[in-house]
Amino acid sequence: MTAFATLQFRQQGGGALTVPVETLVIAGWTGRDAAAVEAHIIELAAIGVPRPSSVPVFYRVGASLLTTAEEVEALGDSSSGEVEFVLFGTPEGMLIATGSDHTDRKVESYSISVSKHMCPKPVSPEVWRFDEVADHFDQLVLRSWAVDGGRKRLYQEGTAVAIRPPLELVGKYTGGEKTLPPGTAMFCGTFAVHGEVKAAERFEFELEDPVRKRKLTHGYTVRSVPIVT
Repeated sequence: MTAFATLQFRQQGGGALTVPVETLVIAGWTGRDAAAVEAHIIELAAIGVPRPSSVPVFYRVGASLLTTAEEVEALGDSSSGEVEFVLFGTPEGMLIATGSDHTDRKVESYSISVSKHMCPKPVSPEVWRFDEVADHFDQLVLRSWAVDGGRKRLYQEGTAVAIRPPLELVGKYTGGEKTLPPGTAMFCGTFAVHGEVKAAERFEFELEDPVRKRKLTHGYTVRSVPIVT
């Protein structure tokens, strides 16, 4: 296997994991509620994003975009994050993290596929074993915050019940297999934001497990790279 990203994760409770990734997939339009999916489509249409060709849809992007860094670079000032579940296939079974599908919104208005390649994809430096949350997955909670000028505002919040079950997404991508192949990572989708989709100086996000009373958290600052003509 050729690893285009090698991530060093911590396991809550102790222990480190080295996870090589050769294939990164971004699953889009993954909501269970058709009305909510339509609302998100309309939300993005307002900033010029065309409707998807299928629901759900799976975008392949470069695995080298994955990072656990606390600062990332993005071209210009038109990009923003989205909190998601992230699954990693390993020989010992799947892992789950939380991540941000950071995306250039201007580019997204004419090509979602191209926009997905424009920005780093930050993920939490800690992971859980997927088996540890599988029996209560719908109770997991995702949240994100946009931070500007020291002011932190809630950007997204919802439970996993709003998103298609992860094994369903994996099965649709793999053609029936219920686990990701080793070396494959998948962002599993998001939901609508509070307010408008816009850039921020910093993006923070978390995945909460209310049953086991624990969280995966991460945050990153966005450094704008100037556009030179």
